[in-house]
Amino acid sequence: MINQVDRSYLERCVELAELALEKGDAPFGSILVSQDGVTLFEDHNRISDGDNTRHPEFEIAKWAAKNLNEDERKNAVVYTSGEHCSMCASAHGLVGLGRIVYASSTEQLKKWNEEMDVESGRLKGLSIREVINDTEVDGPDDSLSEKVKQLQYRYQNKTLD
Repeated sequence: MINQVDRSYLERCVELAELALEKGDAPFGSILVSQDGVTLFEDHNRISDGDNTRHPEFEIAKWAAKNLNEDERKNAVVYTSGEHCSMCASAHGLVGLGRIVYASSTEQLKKWNEEMDVESGRLKGLSIREVINDTEVDGPDDSLSEKVKQLQYRYQNKTLD
């Protein structure tokens, strides 16, 4: 269940998603928070250079593998503006990161893309729970998912009706 502390971290993720959009990238942002509530790493999408693996959740997994021990990874929380794609969920699971909290879901993104007539792309759009086991997952957050929707529409140069 998402609480007010979670929401404050998710708000930062939405800010990072907006920063990504301002830089010409798809609007996604994520942070890694320690068990003690310290932000350890944050990033936003960086796919505009042509490398479509430059998702913030994937960068978090790589950073955590290099910088945290197994126990620290297990007790850390990943907050993100949008639910992990299958690549990022796999990296999360393989590195052994803990809880995931997201502002908007894969299902919501699929629906928004349908509304905007955006093609689905090469990934199937699986939920985190369809990709990895034994991970606590919370989301979406109704208030913040609306902000994420607006960013997605801006990214596709569409207007909300």
